[in-house]
Amino acid sequence: MKTLTRLLAAGAIIALLPSLGWSQASTDHSEMEQWVKDSANQGDLPVGTKVTIANWQQHKNFLPLGLQKMFEGKYFWKMPDGVELEVGPAKHDFVPKFWKERTEQYGGQTSVEVLPNGHYVLHNYHGGTPFPNPQEPNKGWKILANSFFAWQPVVIFTPDRIGTIWANDRYGNVNATTIDAVYRFSAYQLDPNFPETSTYAPGTWFTEWLMEEQPEQARYTASLNLFYIDQEKVPFPDTYVFVPALRRSLRLASTARCSPVFGFDWSYDDAKTNGFNGSTSIYTGDFLGDRKILTLSHYDQAASGKFPDQYLMPLGFPKPSWGKWEVRDHAINDVHRIPSEASGYCYSSRIMYVDREHWDANWIDLYDSNHKLWKSISYYNHGGDNVPGLGSSWDGIASAAVDFQNQHETIWSGTAGKDGAWGYLGINSPKEYLDGVKYGSPGGLMTIMR
Repeated sequence: MKTLTRLLAAGAIIALLPSLGWSQASTDHSEMEQWVKDSANQGDLPVGTKVTIANWQQHKNFLPLGLQKMFEGKYFWKMPDGVELEVGPAKHDFVPKFWKERTEQYGGQTSVEVLPNGHYVLHNYHGGTPFPNPQEPNKGWKILANSFFAWQPVVIFTPDRIGTIWANDRYGNVNATTIDAVYRFSAYQLDPNFPETSTYAPGTWFTEWLMEEQPEQARYTASLNLFYIDQEKVPFPDTYVFVPALRRSLRLASTARCSPVFGFDWSYDDAKTNGFNGSTSIYTGDFLGDRKILTLSHYDQAASGKFPDQYLMPLGFPKPSWGKWEVRDHAINDVHRIPSEASGYCYSSRIMYVDREHWDANWIDLYDSNHKLWKSISYYNHGGDNVPGLGSSWDGIASAAVDFQNQHETIWSGTAGKDGAWGYLGINSPKEYLDGVKYGSPGGLMTIMR
């Protein structure tokens, strides 16, 4: 219980620091607005170009603002010597055939209703991408919905191929945590190997289960997020935390969306591969523009698990040996809570750089309640062919959350196990981990430690 109390207390303090004016950062939202204007005419970034500390300003129109700040060296977290983003050809292999077919079948029927209370309601959604060609009105919200419901396989980390998270501070201290994770659809599941709607968590469309394996003192601490189809009825995901000392779970208040997951630099609203883990009822988006953004979408996954050897330290940025970067089409979306729900929320803006092929965000810039840059989160969504019967599709991720204001950082790799392989995906998963009740319901949390 003391461990959980310390985590929640530390998380509350970290979440409050920016709003209390203790921030050391000075980059505000107006700089993002200016970058959007300046990058309207991007020019070209040819294959073979190498972006380095010496020439990054020539190519800044292709870089997310947070990444620019790292090159600029304005904060403690800055680009170390040796950084090189070599441009390679863009590949297109993230979305499986069955997802595309469902999008073509139903995408034209999906609509949105804005209620008198300002909440948004999605109608006639049956899986796939809700709005394959989002247009006004409510274009920013439609892009947010595409990202929120973006496809991913069932993602499993298991003890022999475990995900590792490294928490780093300005003094060079590194604390490693290993986790098991089961993220899966409970509705809108189009993978032919699974039922389209499961019954283990009635009324939900997605569930997220996480449990700490190491360090030993935190072992068995677990969290569960339940995302409901009827978001007007349940606008916030239900979040439960299993406390080993109590041998029971606690349901967290909706205000815990700003709390760090297990004390990391991702809040509960950040902890998903699409860059957003909230809801489409009380959040909306302002579309800022379409841009070509440089991102790392195909890389040597084994390298991402070799920390710190394959990272440029102390930032923990991918070395050139990971692979080549791609210039990809992105929608820049400013996501925030609707006015009636914004009071007391930790983020004033979530700038999402949303990939227009798979609709996951490859990069996030987060602004505190005073509109100052707080954090940047990279999501290196990897494409490949790793699940039987799906063909080319999304199949792996590494991520880093950089807290500029509190000079802290968290790095995650899903390939840090003994063989550098990605965790089990979809039908590859052992049957044990396909138990929806155990890994996707509050009752399942009570089976931990038995």
